Amino acid sequence: MERDELALLLSPTGLELLDELAEKGTAEDLVATVSRLRKAGHDPRLVAAALTQSRLRARGGAKFGEFASRMLFTQAGLEQATRIRAAAMHAGRYVQAGLTRVADLGCGIGGDAMALAAMQVEVTAADADEMTAAVATHNLAPFSSAHVIHARAEDIVLDDVDAVYFDPARRTAGHSDTARLTNPDDYSPGLDLVFDVAGRLPTGVKLGPGFDRDLIPDTMEAQWVSVDGSVVELMLWSGALARDGIHRAALVLTDDGSFELTASEDTEDEPVRPLGEYLYEPDGAVIRARLIGDLARSIHAGPVSDGIAYLTGDELHETPFATAFRVRESLPLHEKSLRRWVADNDIGTLEIKKRGVDIDPAVFRKRLNPRGTASATLVLTRVDGRHVALVAERVLSTA
Repeated sequence: MERDELALLLSPTGLELLDELAEKGTAEDLVATVSRLRKAGHDPRLVAAALTQSRLRARGGAKFGEFASRMLFTQAGLEQATRIRAAAMHAGRYVQAGLTRVADLGCGIGGDAMALAAMQVEVTAADADEMTAAVATHNLAPFSSAHVIHARAEDIVLDDVDAVYFDPARRTAGHSDTARLTNPDDYSPGLDLVFDVAGRLPTGVKLGPGFDRDLIPDTMEAQWVSVDGSVVELMLWSGALARDGIHRAALVLTDDGSFELTASEDTEDEPVRPLGEYLYEPDGAVIRARLIGDLARSIHAGPVSDGIAYLTGDELHETPFATAFRVRESLPLHEKSLRRWVADNDIGTLEIKKRGVDIDPAVFRKRLNPRGTASATLVLTRVDGRHVALVAERVLSTA
């Protein structure tokens, strides 16, 4: 989205058109929709921008729910935006700590600032990109306790706030077709500033879940967050926002609620166990937080092999931190024999999961040629150092 497109969208005509598209939806035939809007006298540039926003709002529903229907988005801003449920959890930390004036530096399209403002926190939201700041201004307009400024995080004076929130830009500059930055030195604002502020004021820092653990300050709580089975972020907390005695946490958010494993440090793994009747796949947040040992002890299980994150045991234990499978059969990991097994068992729908083997599940599935009417799950992994294919039945999915 370019500056002139945003100006058109923010005009009275543009906002009315966005409301019309929200009420009626876009037609399945895009050409017909464009033709109808142009015949109604709308500027072709506005039509294109409004249709793009309509598509982004549809995608934004996955993160923002019903709020997306009145928000504005950039493609890059939507990709990095915090899911509203996770943003509410972030905001809750500030409220529980009694922090009422927060600077959101690098606010993006304003998702986290919205959650803070909804809890009556006074929010100063800043972004270095002029267009992004304008989008955030629109999104935060309903909240009287929030205001947006176009400024770099480095230039913000923090004398009038009691806490800070950072979501450093982790994508290349621009509003669409951006790429993920792999080097933390390229983040904006830079981590030197972020961690310096975190040492002086209570601070929350949102990072990607794969962030280098060696760069996490020892003084901060590290919390990996999973939403509906996908690890979406790493949150670092300092000062009054960090909990006493907790340096590692795995927060799992599901339709059934929120669940958390916490520890003062990475936990020690359990010894390898012989393959039992049940196989557990830990949630990615538990793996990232290195709390597999605590999870294993809570469900009386152990790893199937050294360095493999699958756990096994002879009893079924319900846990929100792992998905459980019943092991039906253990087969050698040989493509020819597995293709024969698939054919003999009339398998047509084949789920393939893997850990510790150099196999592309999508490519391997095609090579096994499933064409039948039955379904199955194969888990390709190592058991006690040997490569195997486990025929597994999903019996419990709470992650």
